[in-house]
Amino acid sequence: MYQAGRNFRVFLIASALAASVPAQLKSPLNAPAEPFSIKRGSTFTASGGSATIPPNAEPETKTSRIAAEIRDAEDIIARNYIDGRKISRAEMTESALTGALHTLDPHSNFHGVADWKDLLDEQKSGYTGIGATIANFERSGVLDTFILATFPGSPASRAQLRYGDKIVAINGEKMTGKASDDVRDKIRGANGTVLRMSIERAATNQIETVELRRGRVPQPSIPDAYILRPGVGYIELSEGFNYTTSDEFDVAMRELKRQGMRSLVLDLRNNGGGIVDQAVKVAEKFLPAGTLILSQKGRSRIDNRVWRSANTNPETMPLVVLVNEDTASASEIVAGAFQDNDRAMIVGDKTFGKGLVQSVLDLPGSTGLTLTTARYLTPSGRSIQRDYTRMDLYDYFNHTENAAALVGSSIAMRTVTDRTVFGGDGITPDEKVKADEITALRAALVDPIFFFAREVLSGRIAGLESYTATSFTTGNRVTPRDLPSTEALKSAFLSFVKKQGTWRFSDKQLTAEAAFIKLRLRYNIIMASYGVNAAQQVVTEDDPQVAKAVETLPRAGQLAQLAAKRRLNK
Repeated sequence: MYQAGRNFRVFLIASALAASVPAQLKSPLNAPAEPFSIKRGSTFTASGGSATIPPNAEPETKTSRIAAEIRDAEDIIARNYIDGRKISRAEMTESALTGALHTLDPHSNFHGVADWKDLLDEQKSGYTGIGATIANFERSGVLDTFILATFPGSPASRAQLRYGDKIVAINGEKMTGKASDDVRDKIRGANGTVLRMSIERAATNQIETVELRRGRVPQPSIPDAYILRPGVGYIELSEGFNYTTSDEFDVAMRELKRQGMRSLVLDLRNNGGGIVDQAVKVAEKFLPAGTLILSQKGRSRIDNRVWRSANTNPETMPLVVLVNEDTASASEIVAGAFQDNDRAMIVGDKTFGKGLVQSVLDLPGSTGLTLTTARYLTPSGRSIQRDYTRMDLYDYFNHTENAAALVGSSIAMRTVTDRTVFGGDGITPDEKVKADEITALRAALVDPIFFFAREVLSGRIAGLESYTATSFTTGNRVTPRDLPSTEALKSAFLSFVKKQGTWRFSDKQLTAEAAFIKLRLRYNIIMASYGVNAAQQVVTEDDPQVAKAVETLPRAGQLAQLAAKRRLNK
C-alpha cells in the first residue's frame, strides 16, 4: 500500500521464501528456497503513517564532494583493475549501496530495476509473463528447465505447453545450464510483447518453436482452499499479503462454509509477509471490535501507530495457524495477534523473527532504497525481531547453528488468558512439530523421479499406460484414491534408475525411502494431470504438521472461548 509522502512510499519489508514456486517444486516436499530474495511470494509491506525520512541536513558542498569521490574511485578502478574493461559501473554502484545499507541491518537494502519491478508486480497480485510453473532438473551433469504446469487461460496454456516439456531456447538463446530463475526472467517482459520459445516436447522428444504473447498472469495470495476433513477447512495463504488478500480470504471462507466447514486450519508456512493493512484485515475477521492487533514504534511520534479490530461480528469457529521458519513479517503479525489474544493455537516451527519497518525511497531509473525506521509489536508488547548484531547475513537468513547459539534470553509477556509468550525471537508455536526432514538422499531422488514420471506420462513405460496424463485442468480436490502410486509403479522406477546408470543408489537406500518415492511419484503424476494445487494436496495428506493442526482444533476452540469470557469479565 502506498502512503502519502514526498517522492517515497513506506513499506514494511516482508520478503519470503516463498519462495518462488519453481524453487519449491524443485525441492522435495516443498522445501523452502533461500529467504528474503525477491521472488514469487516475496513482498514488501506498507507501514502505517506518513513517511518520515528527514531532508539531507548536510551542506550541498559535502554531498557533492562525496559523490565526486565515488566517481573518481570508479574511474581509477576502471582504468587500473586487471579486468577493468569488463567492469559494470552500475553493478559496482549497486554493490556499494547494498554493502553500506547492510552495515545498518539485514533489511535495509538497495533494489535494482529487475527486483523493484518484481516487487511491484507481486504487490499487484500478478505479473506479466506466460503463466507457467517451471523448475530445474539435472541428468548426467546437464541442468535443464522444464514446464511443470500452466495456469488456465494463460499464454502457456493456449500454446499447449505440458508437464515435462523442456525449454531449449528463448528468442534464440539457449537455456541449458541456466537456473530456472534466470529462465523466468527471460520469459517475463512487457505486456503484449512476443517471445519465441523452442520446446522439446515430452510426448515426442521433438523440438518445436512456439510464439507466445506475454500477458498479465494473476498471482493470488491464496493458492488453494478446500475441506481437509469432514467439517475442517484448510486455507493455504502462502503467497504473501497483497492488495487482494482480504477479498480472496472472504471468497474462500464463503465457499468452505457452503461445504460444511465448522473449524479452520490457516496455513501461513512459507508466507514471507506482505501489505500490513491486508494482514490486519485477515486477523480482524476473527477478533472482536476493539481488540488490539498490532502497534508500531518508530523514531518519531508520526511513526507510532496502533491497529485495532473494527469487526462487530467476528468468526468464532476453532482456528489453528500453521507456521514455519519462513513465516515472516506480516504473517508473523497475524500469528502474533492470534496467539496474544488466545484466538488461535499456533502449530509448527518457530517463525523467522522479522519485525522491522522500512521506508522505501523511489530512486531515479526505477530502483528503490529501503531504510529501517520502526519496529512493530504484537498485542502483548512483544517485538519478534531476532538479534542480528552478532552474526553475519548468511547465519541470520539461514537460521544456522551459529545464529541459534547467539539468541539471547527471550522477553516474557502474557496473553489474554495469562499464558506466557516470549519476544525477541520470532513466534514460538504452542505446539512444536517438525516438518518431514529433507535429507540429502531424498534431495538426490527428486531428479530421477521427475525424469521417470516424464517417461511414464508420455506413455514410454510398458505396462503403465493407465498413468498417462489426459487432463490438464486445475481446481480438483484430490483424494487418496486418485491416481494411487502402486507397487508396480515403484518397481518400474527402480528398474528405470538401474538401467539409466546416471544415478547411483544402493538397494538399501531405495528400500529405506520407498514411501518417499511412492509419494513423490504420485505428486508428479497428479501435477501433470490436475495442476500444482492438486499436487500440493498430495503432500498435505501425509504432512505431520497438518495432522497435528487438525488434532489441536478442539483445544484451540476451548482456548478461544476462555479468552472471550476473560474479555467480558474485564
